[in-house]
Amino acid sequence: MPATSATTRADQVPLGILYMVGATVTFAISQALSKWLVAGYPFMEVLTFRGLGSLLICAVLILPQTGLAAFRTRRLAAHIGRNAAQALAQTCLILALTMMPLAGAMAINFSAPLFAALAAALWLHEPISRARGLALVTGFLGVLLVASPGSGSFNVGAIFAILNAVLFGSVTAAVRGLSATESAETLTTYQTVLLTVFFAAAAPFFGLTVPSRADAVILLANGVFNGIGQYWWTRSLSLAPAAAVGPFYYLSLVWAMILGFFIWGDLPTPLLLLGSAIVVASGLYLLWHESARRAPPIAE
Repeated sequence: MPATSATTRADQVPLGILYMVGATVTFAISQALSKWLVAGYPFMEVLTFRGLGSLLICAVLILPQTGLAAFRTRRLAAHIGRNAAQALAQTCLILALTMMPLAGAMAINFSAPLFAALAAALWLHEPISRARGLALVTGFLGVLLVASPGSGSFNVGAIFAILNAVLFGSVTAAVRGLSATESAETLTTYQTVLLTVFFAAAAPFFGLTVPSRADAVILLANGVFNGIGQYWWTRSLSLAPAAAVGPFYYLSLVWAMILGFFIWGDLPTPLLLLGSAIVVASGLYLLWHESARRAPPIAE
């Protein structure tokens, strides 16, 4: 059976790559929409609508296959804790988007796998090998270049972007622990439900603006793009090894730079390009090392 499974996954690598590339496009569009929407609406309201849109699309994609079995769990408290951390991470990211270029925030976000390795070492007692330590330190140096602390452009937005990466890295480690007993469908279902509840409960405290009909559609579409991206990303990792499809995730940065230029006129600076290259290279090195160390690789 294991040999058959591995063969099946290998045969579907091109399809897995296609899903991953599609996910990077939808993720980049969602982040660009979020940055554009927070210019006219409270950030928590934008997150609430995005949660609703993601919940809608995931319900359409998951519930017809699983029914209410997707809600079956004995680890509700762990789901709540994991998604509380993810809610904070998404809040930090959208705040970063209000204060810095889209590509810069996305580049810093790519350091999350490095912080995930650190969180896994602290919480799951996974050892920090020499390779992990090298990737973590090198990747963080890339983050500092993106944030440009020595050029006077280091701002609160960069701090929020780094906090998002740290929190999201912790969430990744939590998902790794939960995936031992929870299915991908259960993890995704509780994610969309709990995040929507958290954001909706917090929204009144940050102000509410009644959107026009057109803006309401855009607010929900933001969530739909995000939900589709999450589903395609999961499908990609279920069709092919992480080592085969993972590198294509970094295309999100290319789309972010393109969207940032055409929508806001943001030109990538040399420090942004150099720092992004270092962060991406560190992430790819860590991905290669982890895939070579564990066979088959574990897909979150």
